Amino acid sequence: MLALAAIFRRHGPASRTTCADRMLPSHLAAMAAIAQCRPDALGGHLSPCAACGEREDSSHSWKNRHGPQCQNEAATRWLAPQRTLRLPVPYLLVTFTLPEALRPVARAHQPCLSTLLLQTSAAAFQALTLDPHSLGGPSGMVGVLHPWTRDLASHPHVHSRVPGGGLSPASGQWLSPRSAAWLVPVRALSRLFRGQCKAALTTAGLSDSVPPQVWHKDWVTHGQPAGTGTEVLTSFAPSISRIALTNHRLETCEDGQVTCRFKKGRGAGWKRLTLPAAACIHRVLPHGLPRGFSTVRS
Repeated sequence: MLALAAIFRRHGPASRTTCADRMLPSHLAAMAAIAQCRPDALGGHLSPCAACGEREDSSHSWKNRHGPQCQNEAATRWLAPQRTLRLPVPYLLVTFTLPEALRPVARAHQPCLSTLLLQTSAAAFQALTLDPHSLGGPSGMVGVLHPWTRDLASHPHVHSRVPGGGLSPASGQWLSPRSAAWLVPVRALSRLFRGQCKAALTTAGLSDSVPPQVWHKDWVTHGQPAGTGTEVLTSFAPSISRIALTNHRLETCEDGQVTCRFKKGRGAGWKRLTLPAAACIHRVLPHGLPRGFSTVRS
């Protein structure tokens, strides 16, 4: 099976030669980590198959968050306790998206904008749930940063899993939403989210980098029912622990061209994307985050 590590080992040196002076240190570190994913030098181990008893050979990994093969255990460790915290109520999935005009700023100031996006989306949602005209009490949430689309384009957004209700500040009783389809009014949420982002960018000294028309357009927030929330949590786990392109989506790397598969949406069939190897590498790298950066806000 074609591995992302093989593409980075084969074509990464040329990319570093031409672009290293314009690449973030975190991206250079990610290139090195991906290229060293599961090398023969680290050895391996044999493990028995639970179904048939035959032994399978697995290479040892560097356990880096950017390696597409290294983080299954980390995803499982995160998911298990989250499931135990689930409340016996319906859940919703709320999405906060940065406008397209802000994406160049997000790429140029990745750690700052990624942190800002997680913080302002949570602050806007919590402020609105406290409004007596919306819910009237605090609610919980788990927000996960998701900086890419399925075809690896830059698209910073946060998916938040929220319980369908909150607690009354006065009595501690459970407050149910006014509608099963929404918890807070989405248009009001988008305006509040926009205002929180503007204030945070001003505080960070980045407001001059933002096109003025951004503040006069509607921002995209979206809410939808998510059942018990279990399926949403399961979809969160890979986003927290992996990079944008996994090995099972890679098809070929021939004549300097990489072909991978992606889906436009749930239920859609597979599509194919073919890019020069250097372009593929530079689509993957911007989604690698600095060491120690948390992609989850609870």
